[in-house]
Amino acid sequence: MALTDVYSAIEDFTLDVLFIPLDALRALELESWALANTLNWIFIIICFVALVYWMLQLKGFHDNNEEDVTSTSHSFLGGDKYHEGH
Repeated sequence: MALTDVYSAIEDFTLDVLFIPLDALRALELESWALANTLNWIFIIICFVALVYWMLQLKGFHDNNEEDVTSTSHSFLGGDKYHEGH
């Protein structure tokens, strides 16, 4: 079996099996723009919910003073004692 046969098999599997849902969405494009972009809307909603959750978690850490706000993560910010004498 040649390497090109492996790549052809991957291509056939991807196009003929994995893209079936996306082909169905493409067929809906002529009927309704919103239905055709359902997958995009789902991803946008998931990202928005994750962003809101992340911001609420950051606010919670900030309100409890659990966040490390020192400027010692990089030596050029002035917090590294090893590089002060150089």
